Amino acid sequence: MLKGVLIDWGGVLTVGMSEAIAHWIAADRIDAAHYREVMRELILHAYEGSESGENTIHALERGEISGLDFERDLAARLMTTDGVPPVAEGLLARMFAGFQRVEAMYVMLREARAAGLRTCLLSNSWANEYPRDGWDEVFDAVVISGEIGMRKPEPRIFEHALGRVGLAGHECVFVDDIEANITAARALGIVGVHHRDPELTIAELERLFGVPLR
Repeated sequence: MLKGVLIDWGGVLTVGMSEAIAHWIAADRIDAAHYREVMRELILHAYEGSESGENTIHALERGEISGLDFERDLAARLMTTDGVPPVAEGLLARMFAGFQRVEAMYVMLREARAAGLRTCLLSNSWANEYPRDGWDEVFDAVVISGEIGMRKPEPRIFEHALGRVGLAGHECVFVDDIEANITAARALGIVGVHHRDPELTIAELERLFGVPLR
């Protein structure tokens, strides 16, 4: 019997990653094609592995380097439409400014708790400030990678989150927008839901838990 939901933040409880990042790209006049090339390499390396070991995203998400150090590293890799690197200081705050919350997903979490389900935020952080207002109403536990020195898709962070809600893997559903994280959760017996659209995700959770969540 399913008793809990572990859920990501960026791109799941917020608008999609592409939409959010597009606001920053326009505001900072980032060369979009170059940005996609740089990030594709970094993200694929961070989530699918590489023979060359770890990169700055691994360190950032575990809190092993500061946000400012990462900003300087990323800014040096990027280019604006004027042909110069963007301003490093405050880059992450500007990048995350477009991550607006999706109310339907918060309603779903409130309904889930009202139905007796346990809820846990399970998020990889980029030294970003989270909008925590009202979190006590929707989460029984909060697990943020940079605060505990673990990151998805490492098995230990899922095990830590399960411990925080007092449930076994087979009793939980995990919602995320990154396939590598879903795969890692499923390996631990957790039911994985790959988030692409709020309505589709909510409908799938209603089917899995057998309760209305709207």
